[in-house]
Amino acid sequence: MSLGSGGSDMELVSTSTQTPIEIALGIDKDGMTTARALYDFLEMPLQNFARWAKKNIEDNEYFEENTDWWGFFIVKNGNDCKDYRLTMDFAKHLSMESHSAKGKIARQYFLKVEEKLKETARRVPMTVPEQIQLLAMGNVEFNQKVDNLDKKIEQLEYDLPILDIEIDKITTAVKKKGVQCLGGKNSNAYQDKSLRGKVYNDIYRELKRQFGVSTYKAIKRSQCDTAVGIITEYQLPYVLVEQVQLQNGQLGLWGSTGN
Repeated sequence: MSLGSGGSDMELVSTSTQTPIEIALGIDKDGMTTARALYDFLEMPLQNFARWAKKNIEDNEYFEENTDWWGFFIVKNGNDCKDYRLTMDFAKHLSMESHSAKGKIARQYFLKVEEKLKETARRVPMTVPEQIQLLAMGNVEFNQKVDNLDKKIEQLEYDLPILDIEIDKITTAVKKKGVQCLGGKNSNAYQDKSLRGKVYNDIYRELKRQFGVSTYKAIKRSQCDTAVGIITEYQLPYVLVEQVQLQNGQLGLWGSTGN
């Protein structure tokens, strides 16, 4: 089988004890490879390696340091550069997740392997122990798929945008903070519609800045409590402090929570 950049036709034939994909990924006798060897195989821009490694290896919540990967340093062009030892399973996972042309080839390879195994299983009569073993392997695979699905559901729930109940929670916190900053609902500053609007807009502006979103409704559900905390700790900028104090006319009104 060829895993070259132009090859989409794959023959599942190898004279090595390793599979073609394992040879392409540089898997050694210990069942390991390096991140840089994998990155070279995937033919991705060299200048992006550090960012790719940080996102896909160090920040990967599904694979663990000292279990699936180990960091170490190498000297490259006279400079200390970080590299990573990767398990074979982790390397295969990263190759399939890649959006590069080689990543697509790797995915096609694994699909062909699966098809070949299914075809072989259909054609070759199995003994009872072999059938039991196949069922056991299928059960393990099924459990792994369930675990992966649970993880994907958890991630999906984490990434969900806020719903109406969270929107109400945030807007209520903004209104409460705005009333507090303006000196209470009975204050002159609160009664000034223009000034009241400036205060509320500044609170929402700070919220959007903190989360890097264009609208507070783009905040994730998992971040709702953090958003409320940011609102609670919000402080008026000096220019608005002056306007509120001037409008209220008395410093004694400043800081009153009001109702």
